[in-house]
Amino acid sequence: MRCMTLLGAALLALAVSGAGWAQSASAPAAAASFAASPAAPPAATAAPAAGAMPGIRGANVFDLAPDAASDPNYANQTNGERARVQPGNNAPMWRAVGGGVTGYSSLPKSQAPEAGNLIQPMVQYPGSRFTSAGEAWRQVRNHWLIPYGAALLGIVLLALGIFFAVKGPLGHREPDGVSRPIERFTPFERAAHWTNAAAFVVLALSGLTMAFGKYFLLPVLGLHLSGWLTYALKTVHNFVGPLFVVSLLVIIITFVKDNIANWADFNWLIKLGGMFSNEQVPSHRFNAGEKGIFWWAVTFPGIVVVGSGLVLNQLVPGLPYLRGDMQIAHMIHLAAGLVMMALIIGHIYMGTIGMHGAYNAMKTGYVSEQWANEHHQLWYQDIVAGKIPAQRSSPPAEPQPPRAPVVST
Repeated sequence: MRCMTLLGAALLALAVSGAGWAQSASAPAAAASFAASPAAPPAATAAPAAGAMPGIRGANVFDLAPDAASDPNYANQTNGERARVQPGNNAPMWRAVGGGVTGYSSLPKSQAPEAGNLIQPMVQYPGSRFTSAGEAWRQVRNHWLIPYGAALLGIVLLALGIFFAVKGPLGHREPDGVSRPIERFTPFERAAHWTNAAAFVVLALSGLTMAFGKYFLLPVLGLHLSGWLTYALKTVHNFVGPLFVVSLLVIIITFVKDNIANWADFNWLIKLGGMFSNEQVPSHRFNAGEKGIFWWAVTFPGIVVVGSGLVLNQLVPGLPYLRGDMQIAHMIHLAAGLVMMALIIGHIYMGTIGMHGAYNAMKTGYVSEQWANEHHQLWYQDIVAGKIPAQRSSPPAEPQPPRAPVVST
């Protein structure tokens, strides 16, 4: 295509110079002067007008054949036909290029399916104008996903900060060793959780750097250092992605059975989990909020992020991987990733500083009877009734008799 551009420029220059020479030679005095003395000194020629550049004179291609546009077939002419009536007018060629017409390329379609296509066809994505696909993708990313995604993350952090300042950690702080421990998470469950969590944090930080680094890293680190860091994190992002895929699949299979909705979840949702009161709403092993995180922050957006990420890394067999497909996959990947990050921030808050004892449960795997009865009363009652073993990673040494529920004070 670069060769075509250079060729077009050369033809235009030849046409313009030819037109300029013809116009100059058409003047009777100039023709006579040229015929009589071709080597006449510059003083014998007419002086150029004030402000005009000497040398090649410009010409409008429409002045070369002013009646060419009156042809009814003018708009449908090929580039060769247009060159015969208006030399240097390459409008048909560039109109075809801008319209997404694919030209000839010697590269095989299997390796470069769009090698002969310079500009993508016209499309309109949600939030963009009707324009070329590349420009439409840029408009959606820069005008919608980036600013509103940053606003979403900022609003979540601000809301959690206000909630913590007003309510503080939920639940009661309890001394260690006051009751027998109950195994809330087995070693396998904790290993799966921390593996997936570590992969997610790396992907989130590297993804945020690629999306927003231009605005907060580039002014601080400069062009070269920020570019090197972004490229390094992009490589890390690509290699950590498969680990996230496998660990996400393990997380879904491991915890899905305890995240099925039940009637107790509706009661929890109606009362908003008691977050704005001192009431602890009874729930099973996972309450409705935790189940919502599992489905709407981990499973569904995780599948979308993984699927679009596999497309971006060209790991899905059978796809042609056209530019338009990659652009759509990128928009989906970024949107789902931002939603996932916003919700996971709330999960991280509740699992660390937002609730007494929650982090220790995932760190050691155990909670106290008081904690289990306070935060997951229905789950604790099933343990007391013998429906669920208090120690799940290995069978208990001997059956334990049911015990009366512990009353929180």
